[in-house]
Amino acid sequence: MTLTETQMSPSAPSPPAVRTDAVDVAQARPRVRPLRILGTVLLALVVFGIASFLITNERFEWDIVAEYLFNPSVLLGLVTSVLLMVVAMVLGTALGTLLAAGQLSDYWPVRMACMAFVGFFRGVPPLVQLIFWFNLAYLLPRISVGVPFGPELFSWSTNDLITPLTAAIIGLSLHEAAYMAEIIRAGILSVDQGQHDASAAMGFSRWHSFTRIVLPQAMRVIIPPTGSQVIATLKGTSLVSVIAMGDLLHAVQVIYNRTYDVVPMLIVAVIWYLVAVTVLTFFQRKVEDYYSRGATRTAPKATAQQGPDAGPSSTTAAVRNEENQ
Repeated sequence: MTLTETQMSPSAPSPPAVRTDAVDVAQARPRVRPLRILGTVLLALVVFGIASFLITNERFEWDIVAEYLFNPSVLLGLVTSVLLMVVAMVLGTALGTLLAAGQLSDYWPVRMACMAFVGFFRGVPPLVQLIFWFNLAYLLPRISVGVPFGPELFSWSTNDLITPLTAAIIGLSLHEAAYMAEIIRAGILSVDQGQHDASAAMGFSRWHSFTRIVLPQAMRVIIPPTGSQVIATLKGTSLVSVIAMGDLLHAVQVIYNRTYDVVPMLIVAVIWYLVAVTVLTFFQRKVEDYYSRGATRTAPKATAQQGPDAGPSSTTAAVRNEENQ
């Protein structure tokens, strides 16, 4: 069969037709979304209304806010709130870790005791706990240490031991311990059981298996709610003002009880709480990014500038070189 016969044969495939009306993707434009435009306009109007209300309303008394924003007593109250948050979270996390381990234990008396502790202190509001610990002297006039049903070795007055500071530390720490126990327990349970079995098969002890294998993987689940709990604890320190502890809220209350500038002083407290929470949120994001390494993938960035004539093969090679590095 000749070439001409092959071309004229009906069984020979015909060449694909070239489309002349094809759309160039490089020239595509995003379509207009009327609902998004309407939503943006509404949000802009809301922001403008709030800003106008804050600026034009003279009762906010921004000059008084500026006067007391860096007042020494206010700054001391802020430092007290931050330190109280740090102490409560450190003690609460340490106790919460033990409670989480106890709830995961196969020894049922310890497991039931830990579950009862968590259930009780999660159920009682922190304000009630603070008031209770501050008035502990009503139930125990003296705190003693000695042999059970035997002689007393040491004894102290409860009023001397339970000050507003110690009552705040005890109340907030026990409250945070209950929540941190559940957060840590959930993080440990999120690790696949195969990781435990693999570490045991490789000869790791239970301690090394927990610290080297389980905990680093559990931190991806533990960190986000822990960061939220730190922020909640910082805001929760405002509750200690009811037991006359000199935190940030108590500091501004002392000032506005003397000057009767209630709203401006509350705005001072709001500003400092927002600043502290913003800083904590920034560090929370950094810690989350650190422990999420290997769990999330990002598109590799090309190290060299691609020329206009670079084809798909050169782009693929650059991406592979970047991944190999």
